[in-house]
Amino acid sequence: MLLAEILIHIDKTAQTPVYLQIANGIINQIRQGKLKPGSALPGSRVLAEKLTIHRQTVVAAYDELYAQSWVDVYPRKGIFVAKNLPDIKPRSLPESAEPSGYPKKTYFEVDDNKIPFPQLFQPVNNAHLIFNDGFPDTRLAPIELLVREYRRFGNYHFTSKYWMYGSEYGSENLRTELARFLAETRGLQVNPEHIIITKGSQMAIYLIAQLLLSKNDTVIAADPGYPEANHTFQQAGAQMAIVPVDEHGINLEAVEAICKKKKVKIVYVIPHHHRPTTVTLSSERRMQLLELAHKYRFAIIEDDYDYDFHYSSGPILPLASADYYGSIIYIGSFCKTIAPGIRIGFMVAPPNLIVQAARLRKLIDRQGELLLEEAMANLLKNGDIGRHLKKTNKIYHERRDMLCQLLHEQLHEHISFKIPDGGFAVWVNYLHGIKAKEVSEKAAAMGLSVGNGTGYFHDANYAPSSVRLGFAALAPKELETATGILTAAVKKLL
Repeated sequence: MLLAEILIHIDKTAQTPVYLQIANGIINQIRQGKLKPGSALPGSRVLAEKLTIHRQTVVAAYDELYAQSWVDVYPRKGIFVAKNLPDIKPRSLPESAEPSGYPKKTYFEVDDNKIPFPQLFQPVNNAHLIFNDGFPDTRLAPIELLVREYRRFGNYHFTSKYWMYGSEYGSENLRTELARFLAETRGLQVNPEHIIITKGSQMAIYLIAQLLLSKNDTVIAADPGYPEANHTFQQAGAQMAIVPVDEHGINLEAVEAICKKKKVKIVYVIPHHHRPTTVTLSSERRMQLLELAHKYRFAIIEDDYDYDFHYSSGPILPLASADYYGSIIYIGSFCKTIAPGIRIGFMVAPPNLIVQAARLRKLIDRQGELLLEEAMANLLKNGDIGRHLKKTNKIYHERRDMLCQLLHEQLHEHISFKIPDGGFAVWVNYLHGIKAKEVSEKAAAMGLSVGNGTGYFHDANYAPSSVRLGFAALAPKELETATGILTAAVKKLL
């Protein structure tokens, strides 16, 4: 029986080229011992006819086998399985084995719950109309400016150095420009040695957790809060101590009560537009939190993910601008400034911690994308980022006002909310016993994706009646349509 009848399975719709499918099929048969060293293979014309493919495809497959030393080619004799391969006895494959393609499950043991928190790993929602969690409009991103800087670097005679390994701390130019930017916009008196560039804020949180936490250390965070941070601390072995949030921010009496009972290593706060509630930590509580950090010697992670977007008045300066003891680790990113796909974040801290963070970062990621970091440095230096922020602040301000007006006009009897001072989302509370999950399901059936409120609260069994409605990524007409669908979904539950 010919090889084509028993060995080769071709899927012309697969991403793998046909010639590689043929080569890999023959390799699998050799590995299984079904083709012995020295066995003759069919000629390219015969195999091509049996597989109903072009002869050159088979020739390419045989060339690949020869390049990998699986076959020997003898002029005027033919193609044979290489003689120097080990003599493999035929064996039957177990039921779990894949006859072709890569296995779907490991043969060795893997703990399927090693990394828990499955709610964090949901598929991306590709619905056309989405009230997201609060992200910028990527259609407004200054991509042309970023491409301009890439092109400029591409024309430089020294560009090749940016394709080599760079510093694990990140681009020196970016850290220099970022230090200037943070001083101008946030009052942070820092220099490049206080900064490490990361791939978004989440990497910074991970680095901090790995460096500062040991098993059963205590971390304090708000409830509701940012689940990705809490899960990162738990993955590092920490025990979470949850404290409530009110209209003035995180409850510091609850924080101190915990500090009196146990050693606290980290307090994680989002003082500016707290996620998810959008409240801002009051000036009085900011001063109090700094004093508590000094008294109990815990680290404060100040997550300032959307500081640059404020609409009502000038933003309150970060806690880090008044840190005289070295208690605060300040993190932020350009993922909200430009677009989530631009993975440039930063961590600001005393240099002794930055050194350790850079060493750990080198172990897991080596460095960031140097050319992207250099391009971002130029956008900061040229004032392009500042102009982009000025433009988008105006647009997002208008969208916030529009959404809040629409919500008031259409749903004021069924929801409550506070107009946020800034950021990208409105925290909405459904009234009359309406649950966010029920609204989400009704809206989805009508073509609108809106959150179900889960993930923000420490109690996974809690059925929330609150949800974040992101307005920044929706144009005016989209806001009108989305709010109309949301209104219809809510009224179906009355």
